[in-house]
Amino acid sequence: MTDELKTLSVPVRLGGGRGYGVEIGAGALAGLGRAARESLPGQARKAAVVSNARVFGLYGERAVASLRGAGFEVSHWLMGEGERFKTLRTAERALEFLSESGLERSDAVVALGGGVVGDVAGFAAALYLRGVAFVQAPTTLLAQIDSSVGGKTGVNTRAGKNLVGAFHQPSAVVVDTATLQSLPRRELTAGWCEAVKQGAVGDRRLFERTKRFLTGEARNVSNRRAGASVTETGAGRDEELAQIIAAQCAFKARIVAGDERESLGRDDARSRKILNFGHTVGHALEAVTNYRRFRHGEAVGYGCLAAAEISKRLGLLDPSELESLREAVALAGRLPAAADLDAETIQRALRKDKKAVGGSVRWVLLEGLGRARVVDGREVAARVVRAAIRAALAAPPRTPK
Repeated sequence: MTDELKTLSVPVRLGGGRGYGVEIGAGALAGLGRAARESLPGQARKAAVVSNARVFGLYGERAVASLRGAGFEVSHWLMGEGERFKTLRTAERALEFLSESGLERSDAVVALGGGVVGDVAGFAAALYLRGVAFVQAPTTLLAQIDSSVGGKTGVNTRAGKNLVGAFHQPSAVVVDTATLQSLPRRELTAGWCEAVKQGAVGDRRLFERTKRFLTGEARNVSNRRAGASVTETGAGRDEELAQIIAAQCAFKARIVAGDERESLGRDDARSRKILNFGHTVGHALEAVTNYRRFRHGEAVGYGCLAAAEISKRLGLLDPSELESLREAVALAGRLPAAADLDAETIQRALRKDKKAVGGSVRWVLLEGLGRARVVDGREVAARVVRAAIRAALAAPPRTPK
C-alpha cells in the first residue's frame, strides 16, 4: 500500500512461520486488491466477494475495482444482514456461490462487511475444497478490532451461538477506518464495548488510552450539540482513530500468537480464553432475546459488567475499578434497557456456553483492570451469579459528567 494512504501495519505472527498483516487507515480499501495479491499464491485468479446489500451498496464498487485492478476476476454474493442470518443455511448458500463462481484452491474469498459477514465467509472458505484463502475487509468497528483478527469463523444454531465453526486464519486484513463514518451509532457502541473489554482483560494502558479517546469523542459530540466549534481537525481524528484501532489489533494479535487455537490446557492470564471476558453473559443475553434486542458488542458490554460484578463480590476487584469499567462502558454509548430480563432465565442459558469444560462454565474475571483470571464456574456460587447479573442489568451505565 502506498505511503499516501497513511496506513498503519500490524503483523499477526503465528507458529510455523505463518502470519499475515493488518493494514489500517482512512482509504485503505483502495489497496484491497494489492493486499490480496501480495498475500495469495501467484496462481490466484479469482476473488469471490461475500457482503450484504447495505455494505456492498456503499463500498462494493470500490472493493471490486481494487481487486480487478490487481488482476482478479471478481464475483459477488450478498447475504442477509444481521445475526439471524449467521446460520448453516446461509453458509450452505455461500458454498453454492463459491462453487458457481468456479473458485479453485489457489483463489480466495473476500469478506466485505461486519463480523457476521466475516464469520460466514470465513467458515465457507474453511469448508470449500477443504480450505481456500480468504481476505478480511471489515467495515464495522467491532470487526476491525476483534473478529477479523484471529481466525475464528462459524455460525449459530438453535442450540447456541458459534457452536459450529472452524479456525481459519485470513491471508490479509484491510481496515478502512473511513467506513466507520457510515455506521449507525449503535454499531459504534458495540465496537467500543469490545475495545473496552480488550483493555480491561489484558492491558491497563490500552484500557486507559481507549477511555481517554472515548472521553474526547463524548466531549466532541457534546460540543457539536451545543453549537460550539470543534478544534480537532478531521485528519487528526482519523489518525488518532487509526492508532487506537492498531493498538487494539496489536493486543489481539499478541494473544492469538501465543494461543492460536485456545488451548484447553491453558487458563493463564495470556491464554486466548481471556478474550471471552463479557461473552459468557453476553451470549446468554443474545440467546434469550432471540438475537433481536442487542448488537453483539452491546450484549458484551453488559456481560463485562456482570463478570466485573462477580469479581467484586468474590473480593477480586476493587469497587473503584468496577466503577471505572462502568464509566468506560458508558462512554462507549447508550446500551438497550435490560432490567426487564430475568436473571434466572439468563443463568439457565449459560449452560449452553460453548466455552464450558467438563460441564462447567469458565468465567473470565478481573483481579484488576488489565489483569484477567480464568475461574472454574463451580467456584462461583449460583446466587453470586444471579445477583451480579441483576446488578449489571439494573440500569444501563450513563456517561459520566
